[in-house]
Amino acid sequence: MSNTAMLEVDGLVTGYGSTRVVHGLSLQVREGGVTALLGANGAGKTTLMKTLCGLLPVQGGALRFLGEDIGHAAADRRVLAGLVLVPEGRMVFPSLTVHENLRLGGVNVRARPRWKHNVERVFDIFPRLRERSSQQAMTLSGGEQQMLAIGRGLMAEPRLMLLDEPTLGLAPVMALEIFALVRRLTSEGLTLLLAEQDVHRTLEVATHAYVVENGRVAAEGPAAEIAGDPRIRQAYLGL
Repeated sequence: MSNTAMLEVDGLVTGYGSTRVVHGLSLQVREGGVTALLGANGAGKTTLMKTLCGLLPVQGGALRFLGEDIGHAAADRRVLAGLVLVPEGRMVFPSLTVHENLRLGGVNVRARPRWKHNVERVFDIFPRLRERSSQQAMTLSGGEQQMLAIGRGLMAEPRLMLLDEPTLGLAPVMALEIFALVRRLTSEGLTLLLAEQDVHRTLEVATHAYVVENGRVAAEGPAAEIAGDPRIRQAYLGL
């Protein structure tokens, strides 16, 4: 894990209209490895993720990506810079085929020239998607739709991928595949910010972790220290 901060969140305030969900939250995602976002449902993790990628406005504080202020940048400009969200609930286009969904993931001008190469890379990572290339996304299982959502994110050639609850609703065997994929992607040089309910496995794959409670950082540190601190485990993680 590098000492270079790819993403810097400084005193972020955000929410939905007049309802504030995140209250002055600060964190850093350093280049390389997995930074984990842990916390109960309603802690503010998904709201944070949506704000990072530009789906919700910054109401206060600052966001910097690769040293540039992105607090008011449009969502497509953030994708172009390499900040890519794989949202909670997968959100694939149900009536489009697997191949069409992937093609849409690579429409930004930086990734577009290599879309054929990137489709092949996704198919190498997810052989089941190759087998189902011409099927509509709605015909896929939940696990296959999650593969497609991640594959679509990879098509944009991210520098930093935001993974929001990727194992939510998946069978245990499929969830294990997702964590194996996280390890593979980081070994290939991708940086990840991972929000997950499976605390135990997330801390196993993460390098650094932030525990979020009521829209604020309640604890942070190297993942191994967070996993081994009995006070944090009991107070915030339910372990």
